[in-house]
Amino acid sequence: MKELSCIPPWNRSMAVRRGEVGLIPRPSARVVLIDGADRLLLFSSRDQRHGIVRWYTPGGGVQTGESHQEAALRELHEETGLTGVALGPEVWRGRPWVTERDGVVYEVRQRYYVARVRAFEIDTARMEDFEKTSIIGHRWWTAQELAGTDDLLRPAGLPHLFAVLLVEGPPVHPVLVSG
Repeated sequence: MKELSCIPPWNRSMAVRRGEVGLIPRPSARVVLIDGADRLLLFSSRDQRHGIVRWYTPGGGVQTGESHQEAALRELHEETGLTGVALGPEVWRGRPWVTERDGVVYEVRQRYYVARVRAFEIDTARMEDFEKTSIIGHRWWTAQELAGTDDLLRPAGLPHLFAVLLVEGPPVHPVLVSG
């Protein structure tokens, strides 16, 4: 296997697809956090290469010995300050995707759990340093606002997924999503 740093940036994704670079599995847990006004909490980051802002649900990597549900609740606490959340079922499951951080290539596999809460003031004081430097904002979104934005939303199809979740409730089996 080649070291990722030995491969020019423009060839890295092809090297991963050809199996020249090993992938490190990165299980991840995210929370579809909905408040009493049926608004969804999303965080935003700016893609350093293209300057594009993308919005996504709270969550992050599963630590060794931790279940996806435990990771979801820990991440929710770190990113929002919220505790005592009754985590609902897994509603979406992400197709694997590849990312690179600090020269390491990860295969991310996300699970999304739903939770309903009262509106609250977001407290980001417990975020990790990486999150503090990469997350540029957060806000609560209505289904109508999601449907009307041109911003990049993750997972792909989020406006439709969220609208269906509000109307039909959690699916019997997690819906497969991209991004």
